[in-house]
Amino acid sequence: MREPKTIDVLLLILLGAIWGSAFFNIKIATYTYDPVTLVFLRVFFALVALGFYCLYKKIKILAFSNNWKIYAIVGLTNITIPFLLIAYGTNVVDSYLSAILMSTTPLSGTLLAHFFTKNEKLNIFKSIGVLIGFLGIVFLFFDKLVISESNLFYALVILCGSTFYVVGGILTLKFLKDEGNANVSTSTILWSLIFLLPFCLYQEPWINLHPSMESTVALIYLGIFPTGVAWLLRFHILTKVGMVFQTQVAYLIPIFGVMFGYIIMDEQVTWKVLVSLIIIISGIFMVKRGNKGIQN
Repeated sequence: MREPKTIDVLLLILLGAIWGSAFFNIKIATYTYDPVTLVFLRVFFALVALGFYCLYKKIKILAFSNNWKIYAIVGLTNITIPFLLIAYGTNVVDSYLSAILMSTTPLSGTLLAHFFTKNEKLNIFKSIGVLIGFLGIVFLFFDKLVISESNLFYALVILCGSTFYVVGGILTLKFLKDEGNANVSTSTILWSLIFLLPFCLYQEPWINLHPSMESTVALIYLGIFPTGVAWLLRFHILTKVGMVFQTQVAYLIPIFGVMFGYIIMDEQVTWKVLVSLIIIISGIFMVKRGNKGIQN
């Protein structure tokens, strides 16, 4: 691993903006799509986009190679499970709350990376940075407009989804780091679609499905950008700079999530939300400082 450069920071911000935009689009898509159908179609559109990219670049897809089991496991833990959990949760809670809850990823990411990777060990700055960022999230819980008894369960479901992202990231870093960005993204998305297919067929969504144009456009966007394009960006950052730096995108996601939720979805943003975002940004600075000196 190496110290993050300016281009890495810019790519991280772009990734945060794309993923931050996913939550209000998930909310719009759930207006007329059930969570399983939503996730299946989202992954399908992502696979189509990445498939054309790999075909154009003549990239070999290794989803069914001798190493197929790890592609399948990463597809399950990094795409299928978190996508379903986040869709179920966002169906009930505000879109920007989903984005904010995803910013808990660096806490579990840093702890797990310390035990399961060689170059991502904890130091004082990383520890302080993660704690500061997490305190920003805790501060939000004092705002009853953000989280309450009525949506607590769904908030916990989203938190579980964020943890699976970390597990998938560690598996990718340990077993698929040198397998190629586009190949890993496409192969794991293909396996995710395979896992989702029987659940989608069992529900027979075509019987009562009456999708609106608004929900369909949001669903197509989710497949191409927050899933396809974002996965290529995520894998690039993960393999070049490391998981702890990459997981800091979870601190940027709520910033963009709140912005999009307020501007596009007309969701109420309180002063506590804004204060928590300032605390979270302070956490990003500390963790970035803790990443200095990391070598390849």
